[in-house]
Amino acid sequence: MGDEIDRAEFSLTDFEWFQEALLRETNELKAWFRDHRFDNAPPAVGYELEAWLIDDELQPAPINEEFLTRLDNPMVVPELARFNVELNAPWEFVQDDFLERLRSFLEDTWAHCTRVAAEMDASMVAIGILPTVVPQHLAMQNMSGLQRYRALNEQILRLRHGAPMQLELDGSERIRISQDNVMLEAAATSFQLHLQVPELDAARVFNAAQIASGPMVAATSNSPFLFGKELWSETRIPLFEQAVNVRDDTFQRYRIPPRVSFGDGYVKTSLLELFLDNLEQHPVLLPSRLSGDLEQLAHLRLHNGTIWRWNRPLIGFNEADRPHLRIEHRVVPAGPSLVDLVANLALFVGVARGLATSEIDFESKLPFVKARENFYQAARRGLSAEISWFDGVQIAADVLILKHFIPLAEHQLSLLGADRDQVRYYLDVIKRRVGARRTGSDWQRAFVADHGPDMAALLAQYCENQQSGLPVCDWETRC
Repeated sequence: MGDEIDRAEFSLTDFEWFQEALLRETNELKAWFRDHRFDNAPPAVGYELEAWLIDDELQPAPINEEFLTRLDNPMVVPELARFNVELNAPWEFVQDDFLERLRSFLEDTWAHCTRVAAEMDASMVAIGILPTVVPQHLAMQNMSGLQRYRALNEQILRLRHGAPMQLELDGSERIRISQDNVMLEAAATSFQLHLQVPELDAARVFNAAQIASGPMVAATSNSPFLFGKELWSETRIPLFEQAVNVRDDTFQRYRIPPRVSFGDGYVKTSLLELFLDNLEQHPVLLPSRLSGDLEQLAHLRLHNGTIWRWNRPLIGFNEADRPHLRIEHRVVPAGPSLVDLVANLALFVGVARGLATSEIDFESKLPFVKARENFYQAARRGLSAEISWFDGVQIAADVLILKHFIPLAEHQLSLLGADRDQVRYYLDVIKRRVGARRTGSDWQRAFVADHGPDMAALLAQYCENQQSGLPVCDWETRC
């Protein structure tokens, strides 16, 4: 969950003070890695699910402030737009019936949210991009009231010298839009997976997450339409990258790395490399003076929270205030159903841990540039993507997932002590989805092929199917 800051306007002194605090905390983090101070508990997992509030006409409902007040649940928090919220879950160790516990918590939270939304003549939906959202919804008056969002908007535009954001996407159709704020980001909602890992495994798991990202996007895509245009299988990927682009090449005299990216290479030794890159390469966006002692790393963590790598390193603390490392896997969209979400989590955890604990030197067998190409090819083409795999092998995304990823995930989750029947059940959801070539994006495209580009009708049927509880592989397209 993102922490609030105390104000939205900053002086040069604030930036200088924050930079010094960031340097001190980065040096402290170096000592933690040198002295192996991180908690080495068994792997654990959590999630953040971003969702939409919509009205009875299937339009975004900018009511999250009143909704959250009525809900009164600290695990559900505001997102960038007033029509989005984020559902969080407590950590679960990857063992026993952890998948069912995660599903039960998610279903209970979702049911509570839908009851409260209904009291406000609204409803909730989890989907990568809402089919009925239009540019007019993405205006500043629909930005949530938290200071950090307004400050973020101002600071990104400052780095761009006031130049508007440019969204340019080509898919089956083309879109070109200019936007004078960062609210385009609010159109992209995701299911962010958090995998806590022991320090000694962290670099290897991070690299495994990078390698898994392309096939994960292919298996989970749910964002084919934006503003009524058919674009990529997972349009949310390029949309988010362009929505908070700090670079405007008209004005830049030096290269500023993108704030949203797949990265430039594998981690070589430890996740410290990524935090050093944060310090050296990324200008501070939110120079807020935070409370807490040095060992809370508050400023380092805030700065890291403004750099949205598709796989992002995070630092947290357990109940005894001992630090731990985790990897945030940001590539999976929200939806289509709650059971699909838990299945996606099972696949990622099993594959990331399975690759990381194997004897395969996958960093040498798959150059990083190929892993990155896989990611964008999968975002563009979904299950039809051709994936570069180990030792130069080319393999279809669906074949890779069915023949390699699912068996690997099942074996690894069983080794970690997860309930075998539950593992098989959720991975079978993936198997049936991929085998039928029926991701959320595939279903949405099939609906439009059957009924035409009526985005309201598409969303109405999608919501009905989501409420049924069935996984997307069992959805029909008829109204």
